[in-house]
Amino acid sequence: MKIEDTIFKNYTLNQDKLIPFGFIKKDDTYIYSKKFMDDTFRADITIDNQNKITGKIYDLDSECEYTNFRIENITGSFALTVKNHYQNILKNIRNHCFSKQYFAYSQTNRITKLIMDKYQSIPEFLWEKYPTDAIFRNTKSSKWFGLIMNIDKSKIIPKTQGNIEILDLKLDNPQFLNQKGIYPAYHMNKKLWVTIILDDTLTDEKIMELVDISYDYSSLKDEWIIPANPKYFDVITYIESLPIFAWKQPKNIQLNDYVYIYLSAPYSAILYKCQVIELNIYNDMQDFVMNLKLIKKYNQNEYTFNKLKEYGLNSVRSPRRIPSKLSKELNK
Repeated sequence: MKIEDTIFKNYTLNQDKLIPFGFIKKDDTYIYSKKFMDDTFRADITIDNQNKITGKIYDLDSECEYTNFRIENITGSFALTVKNHYQNILKNIRNHCFSKQYFAYSQTNRITKLIMDKYQSIPEFLWEKYPTDAIFRNTKSSKWFGLIMNIDKSKIIPKTQGNIEILDLKLDNPQFLNQKGIYPAYHMNKKLWVTIILDDTLTDEKIMELVDISYDYSSLKDEWIIPANPKYFDVITYIESLPIFAWKQPKNIQLNDYVYIYLSAPYSAILYKCQVIELNIYNDMQDFVMNLKLIKKYNQNEYTFNKLKEYGLNSVRSPRRIPSKLSKELNK
């Protein structure tokens, strides 16, 4: 692959940036010239009306074209130095006049740019097995607010086929499924997430409205309910005698998340609301623990197990996130 093709792969031209950068327009062609290596060489870069990029290097002493830098597996240090300078010139043009294209389809790339510009969130490609799939992460809370995947259309719409790109967003409201172009979530929790096919069925503006909602959800701190058994140790004395206390750290919990501590029989109720103020502390058993700060104490009769069941919490056997209905009740 040519040097130019390699450097500009997966990038698209922003033509209006060429002249401010230093290109000169001649007919339908843009030309940029740059001297380098103490003005002994000049690179001429051309972008034609098909946005094809070509380049030549001239030796200004001999006034001849220099081509040794294009030899594969260069061994000479001088030719390699010329090549490196030329590549840096191309990369500078790319960084100022082109936009990175992360995905295969036009709307996916447009939405990606809008997300990057608004939230400074760059797509993260986390899976070697799925190199075209990426997540968007809230830079403040580290939580996902979007997932882009390349899948077969039949996984969303039965009896169809062909590759598509989708965007999963957390909307936590079934009313969105009544809108054209929005489907039950693929791969994610269908109660909390939806899938949008990025095929221009929905406008960029409409999708960004939904992205904003998902981003707001990712900005919220998670709330957890964690069980404790008073038969094994004096939980109440332990919590109430210390302004800050250590607790075994559940998986996926984040700094500043809220923790509701549920005491099993004979209490069978939430008694404490706490906040995570420190994470990833090793204890003597080489387990991770977190430090919690007591925020609020509840009356034993306020949030009993029977009350919790009314809000969709049917068991408290291990740490888990608080259902949204219960969260609204606890925070009213």
